[in-house]
Formats: sequence, structure tokens, C-alpha cells
Amino acid sequence: MAIQGPIPVDFGQAFPRGVYAAGPFEAVRDFEASKGGRFVQSKDKQTGLPLWVVEVIDGDASAREKTVRVKVAAADQPTLPAASGGVPFVPVEFTGLTVTPYVNQAGRLAYSLRASSVRAPGRAGRGSSAQENAA
Repeated sequence: MAIQGPIPVDFGQAFPRGVYAAGPFEAVRDFEASKGGRFVQSKDKQTGLPLWVVEVIDGDASAREKTVRVKVAAADQPTLPAASGGVPFVPVEFTGLTVTPYVNQAGRLAYSLRASSVRAPGRAGRGSSAQENAA
């Protein structure tokens, strides 16, 4: 098979109704290296950059999974766009989105999502630099 590794996917294909960040980005824990109460952050295997994760709520009411986690590799903690209208959730869009299928502990097909950056939805410059909003 020609496909090896993460599968690139357009944000609109993965989330046709958009997504909403349910909180800030957090550091991803490296469970093998974190021992004795010492926290060690996971690193991206390809870039060596620290990994960050944000939980998002799928805007599609018929989505099988209502919340998913999206990881971003970045030197500094990524920031979300500014919230508007006093709502608790921030609409976001991911660039450089990839999907990696795997079988979870329950024996079911699951997906790991990664992106190169996060930005406000509908922003001009689709397909722009992977470093956009990563810092």
C-alpha cells in the first residue's frame, strides 16, 4: 500500500460544521519518560518539537464522537484565537490536519488527529505557513 504514516485531510472534510475549543492547549505527557512525579513533555518524532493538545467539540450534531483531541507540535504553547460574544467555546480551524487510524484498547477503530497550526475559522490564506499561530 502506498499510504504510510499520517493521512493528510482537509479541515472541511474532517469537520464540515467546524469545531470549538473547549479549553486551552496543554502539554502532552510522555508517560514512559515521566517518572517519580517528574513531568516530561512528549516530543514530535519527526520534528523534535514539543507536543501540545487541545480538546475540541465537533459542530456536527450527528458526529459519532462529540469531542476529540487535536495535537500540534510547536516550540511554544499554541494560543487560541480570541473568544467573542461571551461564549465559553472558541471556534477554531486547523491547518495541516492529518489523521492516523489505530485500534484502541476496546478493539475499535479510532483516529489520532494532528495539525500544524490553529487559527480563527474562515481566515484568509488557506494553506499558509505551518508556523502560523503555532507560537
